[in-house]
Amino acid sequence: MTTTLRPYDPLDISSLAFWGKTPAEREPAFDELRRERPLSWHRPVETELIPDEDDPGFWALVTHADVTAVSRDAETWGSGMEFGGVMMENVPEDIIEMAHSILSMDDPRHGRLRMIISSVFTPRRVKLIEDQIAAQAAAIVDDLGPSGEVNFVSAVSARLPMWTISEMIGVPPEDRQTFTDAANAMVAWNDEEYLAGRDGLQLLFDSLMTLHGGAYRMAEERAENPRDDLITALVQAEVDGQKLTPEEIAAFFVLLSVAGNDTTRQTTTHGLLALHRHPEQCEYLMADFEGRIDRAIDEFLRWGTPVLTFKRTARKDTEIRGRHIAAGEKAVLFYQSANRDEAVFADPYRFDLTRDPNPHVAFGGGGPHFCLGASLARVQLRAIFHQVLHRLPNLEVIGEPVFLRGNFIHGIKRLPVRY
Repeated sequence: MTTTLRPYDPLDISSLAFWGKTPAEREPAFDELRRERPLSWHRPVETELIPDEDDPGFWALVTHADVTAVSRDAETWGSGMEFGGVMMENVPEDIIEMAHSILSMDDPRHGRLRMIISSVFTPRRVKLIEDQIAAQAAAIVDDLGPSGEVNFVSAVSARLPMWTISEMIGVPPEDRQTFTDAANAMVAWNDEEYLAGRDGLQLLFDSLMTLHGGAYRMAEERAENPRDDLITALVQAEVDGQKLTPEEIAAFFVLLSVAGNDTTRQTTTHGLLALHRHPEQCEYLMADFEGRIDRAIDEFLRWGTPVLTFKRTARKDTEIRGRHIAAGEKAVLFYQSANRDEAVFADPYRFDLTRDPNPHVAFGGGGPHFCLGASLARVQLRAIFHQVLHRLPNLEVIGEPVFLRGNFIHGIKRLPVRY
């Protein structure tokens, strides 16, 4: 890589202090960049993982147009391990290999492996489990009892996605909480409260070992006793005439455990908080829930933007907005900024369930890495909001949300509610 020395942008979007701010406190920085410097060069991200003294920095892509263009141009922009994967931080290669699976792959192998998983997440197959998801959502609200005060995240938001994805994968009920805890740790390496004095890198390794150990056990069992689940599909799959290795199966399991959890979990929490803060929108939705919930889900996704960033690396010299970008230089896609782009969304800071069209990038900006679980997430969100809003009409938020510190997941750890 031949990176030309250039001054860093004066705005700080790289430090842990910046990512420790609330989302509202971070927004002015991205507003300024979109308005005045839509392509900008920034110092390397500060991290609790391994700092890289040779890291020159990154380009920040903050507009909807640039995020979608780079997402869809996989010939110019790479995601694979040879480029350091897709995280904003410089993640050790062994962690990428153990955790990211197809997330940190490029075609042709990416496309071949993605086909294995896509067969499980087709709209037709998701339609078949709609009743199961609806029953799970009802059971979660049943467990709350008639009244009380709870952390909405742990009591409601976090339960449905992991329950659903665990059954699709084939995780035994007795192992689900252990794997859920490990998956949660996979996105919390920059959060001081979660680390509680532990080393972020060690936390990642420990969580990976827990998830890999579970995947190895399940894969070995399915080789002898196949079932109608995703682990069996992975054990039986062949790519380029070869079976997947146990390590590849385990990496898939890690990716699905994390990705299958956070999109729905965070969107549920952000959506509930937004409805509480904008009661007129909640009234609008409840006046015709079945007719309005699908469009509302798109606004929940845009508003919440559960994934904040992904990285791409230039495979070859290229240009964005007339500026030269050298092969090997990194560009970070800031999805929440793209979802607040005034050039695409009228009055983007208005929470508006009637917004149409709503070309949000909450599932990615398109291209080969578009979220495989998008249709599943929509079914889950429809089910859980139906249960919460119809059966807990007096639910109210009674405190401020506690946000996860980090530049990857737009996480809320706690949201106290009374019902």
